[in-house]
Amino acid sequence: MAREVESLLAVIFAGRRKSGRLDLEAVEMATRAALHRAGATVLEELLAIADECPRQVPCGCGGSAHYHERRPKQLLTVLGRVETERPYYLCPACHRGQSPRDQELDVEGTEYSPGVRRMMAVVGSETSFDQGREELQLLAGLEVTTKAVERQAEALGADIAAQEQAALQPSLQLPLPQLAGPEIPALYVEMDGTGVPVVSAETQGRAGKQGAQARTREVKLGCVFTQTTLDAHGRPRREEGSTTYTGGIETAEAFGRRICREAYHRGWSRARKKVVIGDRAPWIWNLTAEHFPEAIQIVDLYHARQHLWELSGKLWPSDQRSRRNWTRRREKQLEGGRIESLLRALRFLSPATPQTAELVRQEIDYFAANAARMRYPAFRRQHLFVGSGVVEAGCKTLIGSRLKRSGMFWRVGAANAIIALRCHRLSGKFEDYWENRRARAA
Repeated sequence: MAREVESLLAVIFAGRRKSGRLDLEAVEMATRAALHRAGATVLEELLAIADECPRQVPCGCGGSAHYHERRPKQLLTVLGRVETERPYYLCPACHRGQSPRDQELDVEGTEYSPGVRRMMAVVGSETSFDQGREELQLLAGLEVTTKAVERQAEALGADIAAQEQAALQPSLQLPLPQLAGPEIPALYVEMDGTGVPVVSAETQGRAGKQGAQARTREVKLGCVFTQTTLDAHGRPRREEGSTTYTGGIETAEAFGRRICREAYHRGWSRARKKVVIGDRAPWIWNLTAEHFPEAIQIVDLYHARQHLWELSGKLWPSDQRSRRNWTRRREKQLEGGRIESLLRALRFLSPATPQTAELVRQEIDYFAANAARMRYPAFRRQHLFVGSGVVEAGCKTLIGSRLKRSGMFWRVGAANAIIALRCHRLSGKFEDYWENRRARAA
């Protein structure tokens, strides 16, 4: 340690004599590097402390592995590279070797320490793998490859996803438990879907727009949050820090089990008011009927408004005044929950083309099918949210900002690993996962 400090001071004074001034940034970075080197030396000494070395240890084949020799292992730690020697055992029956110390240190099959793997997973979940590599170099002084960041982030995400799937399996045979706890004034489930660009092999046989092969796969994303208070105007207020997310590229059936488990884990059975909010997607309401039949169902008001504006754009493509006037009258009917009056106005239309007539028919079907989910005054009297902004924001921040960047094309497995990792981090579950990870491996 003393040698590191003396060397650092010599560099600082030499630089000051040469330039006549103190370069604080250079001093900061040099000091960090020196302290890392000193810390790595201390860590090597700690790892070199002789531990108990039995003559034999159990082998996975059922036999016993015998002590063979001590073997060196290079590790990249948060303090830099270190080298350690650990006992190596060989089984005479199956000829497999093992180093129990690797399992103890959580470095089995890897050259990266747990701390470094955690760092790589975090940066890999937040930004492109190459940018994550750059951030580790700048912020932590660690030299890793882009591929290493990719592998570690995806491996950690895949482990989270595997745990989720394992937890879902019992719910296929047994009813979800009624978890004890205090009553929740209002619990919300919101669901939405967003496309993620994938490699062509992941869309074989899937039709896209205008009959061409699809270029994206849909991520189904759900969120659960609680509402306990109102603002000064009597409007609902989402409880801070209460939102959890779950999602993946999967079938509606699989996602239904996923979001159902998340809702029950959050206390669905204890909620006084149970609410599901979504857009027009049929799969959302099919899953609601199957998993949340007792819920108050609400179609997102802002999506419903968008339907009216898009329709009026087709009806009056070059007459903005007529479009605006018609749409605003329909919006008042919609927001007033007068869906029957809105339907009469739609049926009164005389579209100029067969294509527009078909669009009007589709919108009539849409509003008629969702009439009970559009009684917005009744929902507001109950002080409920009428928009799905929370899950829509999740689609943008959780999915879009990481998986839909320019030039990105994913394989489904890799995308689902990053989605699982990001859902855990944004839901505040990552620290618990990290703490429990070693306990599971023990």
